[in-house]
Amino acid sequence: MKKRLATACLALAAATPGWGQAVNDYPTNARAEYVFTCMATNGQNRAMLDRCACAIDQIASVLPYEDYVNAETVLRMQQISGERASMFKGMAEMNEFVARLRRAEAEAEILCF
Repeated sequence: MKKRLATACLALAAATPGWGQAVNDYPTNARAEYVFTCMATNGQNRAMLDRCACAIDQIASVLPYEDYVNAETVLRMQQISGERASMFKGMAEMNEFVARLRRAEAEAEILCF
């Protein structure tokens, strides 16, 4: 029985490209930056490290990395004053990037905090 299970698992792994790897895997530096920022905002302790790491893992599970980068870019550009930032503040597509990130963050907060 154990041999059959092991054989089935190996067959599944061989048939599934990227098996064992997250679908929307974020680079380590992006995850670390999120955790550092989260901890700076919420507290510099072990419990917060675990919660912040959980949050970025949850966000990564529902939001592709490219969408995460787009939303972060829009948020940064919205903080700039002047004409250059106006397109990041008024366009529906830009607001949708941010809305998707906010939904992912809200879900992560419920699950991790």
